[in-house]
Amino acid sequence: MSNQPYSFFQSVEKSFDKAAKFTKWDKGLLEQIKACNSIYSMRFPVKMDDGRIEVIEAYRVQHSQHKSPCKGGIRFSDEVNQDEVMALASLMTYKCAIVNVPFGGGKGGIKINPRKYSVYELEKITRRYTSELVKKNFIGPGIDVPAPDYGTGEREMAWIVDTYQSLKPGEIDAAGCVTGKPITQGGVRGRKEATGLGVFFGIREVCNMPDIMAKQGLSVGVEGKTVVVQGLGNVGYHSAKFFREHGAKVVAIAEHNGAIYCADGLNEEEVFQFKQKNGSVLNYPGATNIFKSEEALELECDILIPAALENVINGTNARNVKAKIIGEAANGPLTPEADDIFTERGILVVPDMYLNAGGVTVSYFEWLKNLSHVRYGRMEKRFTENMNTHILSQMEGLSGKKVSEKERLFIMHGPDEVDLVHSGLEETMIAATREIMDIWKSNPEIPDMRTAAYVNAINKVATSYGELGIFP
Repeated sequence: MSNQPYSFFQSVEKSFDKAAKFTKWDKGLLEQIKACNSIYSMRFPVKMDDGRIEVIEAYRVQHSQHKSPCKGGIRFSDEVNQDEVMALASLMTYKCAIVNVPFGGGKGGIKINPRKYSVYELEKITRRYTSELVKKNFIGPGIDVPAPDYGTGEREMAWIVDTYQSLKPGEIDAAGCVTGKPITQGGVRGRKEATGLGVFFGIREVCNMPDIMAKQGLSVGVEGKTVVVQGLGNVGYHSAKFFREHGAKVVAIAEHNGAIYCADGLNEEEVFQFKQKNGSVLNYPGATNIFKSEEALELECDILIPAALENVINGTNARNVKAKIIGEAANGPLTPEADDIFTERGILVVPDMYLNAGGVTVSYFEWLKNLSHVRYGRMEKRFTENMNTHILSQMEGLSGKKVSEKERLFIMHGPDEVDLVHSGLEETMIAATREIMDIWKSNPEIPDMRTAAYVNAINKVATSYGELGIFP
């Protein structure tokens, strides 16, 4: 095996090629699916607070238009480059296909470290980037719909939608030009925790499969499992939260400047508050310090959740990983070499391209909300509550028994927006997990779950191209 490191996009292509062998599609069609359709690389000047002008480097890649619009986040990071944005855009195509969200893949990036700019400077950069996208028709509810990613959040999305609306006056669906917005600007409840909750739903479904658990030497269900989470950002925090709330034990949390371990389990909210106050998770009361963050990846545990950056587990450290299941909450946390080592060692890797699709799934729900101009639950919440109350009173009257107050409130409750969003996400992750597992089980030659996920994605995208009549 050569020591030549792959670029991120080459890693994605390598995984694609590995899976393409298990499909029946024409070589030319496979090449088309792999290729990035449109790459927009831009440079624009922004005047900084001190009066100097800085030239900003930025990108937007539309990987596939087999379904419209394209969809994918915008990251602000000084690591941003064209290769990374292309890789992330192509992963978005496959991710949307796997979870049955009707979008093509896209991705954007601005090469800045957001910590080094004032809020006003960030706003100017974001608004200018948006106007550059509008100018080239690279953004719009039916064209390409960005979302938050590493280094961006609701605030940036609010600037984007405001800029878009000012440049496209009277466009009735303008709010659908971007997702991950604040609720007041047309955002959807449940978006913030969506990726972490999706990670939990995906892993829980895998843990509920007796044959898979028997292979890994684990009991069925997430309860009592030990979990190590790398990264305490939005995704890591919420992954840890849902595992803990459902009876798993989060024994270690790793951050870029160190990690902590506690055999009795950690509470992510308390660790987060401690970190906010002290600038680091190290020296958290009752936990053991691990000064080299990467050593946390090698701790004894049932489930390892890398929720930080790409390529943290590679050919060098993969042999030292002791987890039985690895849930890729981040994008591309494993290199192809690490994948091969885990396949050989019988460690189950639940792949990023569908496991962290909670964000895009709930973004899809937000986009639908923006196009329909009505909040989820508004039409049926009271009707459901009135019906449930009526059924309950009939049952109590017929049986002569009263239901406890807690149960009464639970049964009568009509769904709020967040309930419907979580329910839609749960359905999406369960269905996607089962589809991938069915493909894997139906072809014993498929080496791992990632390859099965890619086969699933390739089949769906290729079928879509065929139905468009582009290819016979």
